Amino acid sequence: MTTTAPPAGTRSVPEHSPGEARGPRRPGRIRRIGPPYLLLLPALLLELLVHLVPMVIGVAMSFKELTQFYIRDWGTAPWSGTGNYRLSVDFHGAVGEALLHSFLVTVVFTLLSVSLCWLIGTAAALYLQDNFRGRGVLRTIFLVPYALPVYAAVITWAFMFQHDNGLVNHVLHDQLHLTDQPSFWLIGDNSFYALLIVSVWKGWPFAFLIVMAGLQNIPKELYEAAALDGAGMLQQIRRITLPSLRPVNQVLVLVLFLWTFNDFNTPYVLFGKSAPAAADLISIHIYQSSFVTWNFGTGSAMSVLLLLFLLIVTGGYLLLTSRGRKTPDV
Repeated sequence: MTTTAPPAGTRSVPEHSPGEARGPRRPGRIRRIGPPYLLLLPALLLELLVHLVPMVIGVAMSFKELTQFYIRDWGTAPWSGTGNYRLSVDFHGAVGEALLHSFLVTVVFTLLSVSLCWLIGTAAALYLQDNFRGRGVLRTIFLVPYALPVYAAVITWAFMFQHDNGLVNHVLHDQLHLTDQPSFWLIGDNSFYALLIVSVWKGWPFAFLIVMAGLQNIPKELYEAAALDGAGMLQQIRRITLPSLRPVNQVLVLVLFLWTFNDFNTPYVLFGKSAPAAADLISIHIYQSSFVTWNFGTGSAMSVLLLLFLLIVTGGYLLLTSRGRKTPDV
């Protein structure tokens, strides 16, 4: 009996018997993607309970005339439709005029605070890039304001801003003689500067930390080549550092803007339930409209308007900053 060899260049396919195993089967798609979703389920449930459900309830409250008379059963509050929104944006009325003033104060405060935080944080990060003795100690000291609890830090500043026995007036008036008399920092026009100082003091270490991390990804060879070409320090920062930090700064500025614009803890701890007109941020203004005057419907409408404004600003910012990015070729 003779056997015929298969032709050259062909592969013989082994034959399997019906009962023979064909190798392990791949797990189903549900089995493969199931464990990650199960691990994310607790976080999704907390997000739903802590953020989404209160947000939906707040939107529903904004369409009702919910005052202190309906606190026990707010479902029975009369339906007002868009009345709370019309009242909030009526800038000729008392409510709308106060909201517009608070919004403008918040915009100016946010722009100044974010700019100063970014400028001081970037300057400190650039300064600490060079190797010198004590650099680690300075890095630790610079991060102390960011590591302190907000309430402890702001309460400390509130004591230092006291009129009679505060450290700020003691230094400026008693020792340096820069003022004719001790200043009132927590009332009047000076309250805006006091709030700005506290905000910048506790915010710039975050910018310092993020920028310092971004500087680690810039190759030192670029600076060495620029130095050989005769570029000075300012030219290196302009041509190398800032362009390389652009992705980091895009995220940093957005985060600082959202944190500062929505900041409630700082003005509440510094001034209490009612902030002075010069430092009336929109967060504390909405709190006062809701929990001091007991007009939750109007306060909820203001919160929804604030959310829409932040969504529009964030979307526009992301759209503008993404135009310069190049799409990689596939």
